Amino acid sequence: MLWLSVIVLLPLAALAAKSLDGGLSAFWDSVSSRQAVSALKFTLIVSVVVAAINAVAGLAIAWTLVRDRFPGRKVVNAVIDLPFAMPTIVVGITLLALWGPTSPVGVNLAFTQLSVALALLFVTLPFGVRAVQPVLMELDRDMEQAAASLGASPLTTFRRIILPNLVPAILSGAALSFARAVGEFGSVILISGNKPFDTQVSSVFIFKQIESDNARGAAAVAVVLLGVSLLMLIALRFIEYWGSRHDH
Repeated sequence: MLWLSVIVLLPLAALAAKSLDGGLSAFWDSVSSRQAVSALKFTLIVSVVVAAINAVAGLAIAWTLVRDRFPGRKVVNAVIDLPFAMPTIVVGITLLALWGPTSPVGVNLAFTQLSVALALLFVTLPFGVRAVQPVLMELDRDMEQAAASLGASPLTTFRRIILPNLVPAILSGAALSFARAVGEFGSVILISGNKPFDTQVSSVFIFKQIESDNARGAAAVAVVLLGVSLLMLIALRFIEYWGSRHDH
């Protein structure tokens, strides 16, 4: 508990105290400014979209890796974790090289909201896959065979038997993707262009407030992001609890 307090709780308490340096009115002024609200709104919307896409894409990729056999499957399985290993600023440079003004494919998406979504999709992809993959590997195939022997079509078997068992894992992966996307910084700082009221996400907004010597305002917005992350973690624990009850 002492180690947890020093490493996690004490810094969070310092952040909360810093955000309240000027009182509750100053805190509210910081988080309710037009630019802060715009950044928070865009961050939450794009994070929800990314989480929803990862829920579908993660299921499809996990299904392919578990149920299909093809050359290079182990290589693909290893590549899934590459976004975990790459420094996020390297991700930003990579995406800028691919989708920037000098794009080798002739498509310039830099400094657009779509480019922010692409960056977040890149760094959060493993969450959607790795949450579903182990559950799919442990799924009892006897139920599927029994359904097929009773005349159920593959689509009906998937919808009535497989999908209900995977829903907790899919939601868990989506929640983790959302939590990562909300706080992402390195991969979006270059590709987003940091345009206020357009492509500026909250993490970059906080960074700009620090550069402008407004540490209290930056801490206030950071506390809001912290609250969102805590709510998502609580939701994730509820999903895990629901999934364990579903398994029983």
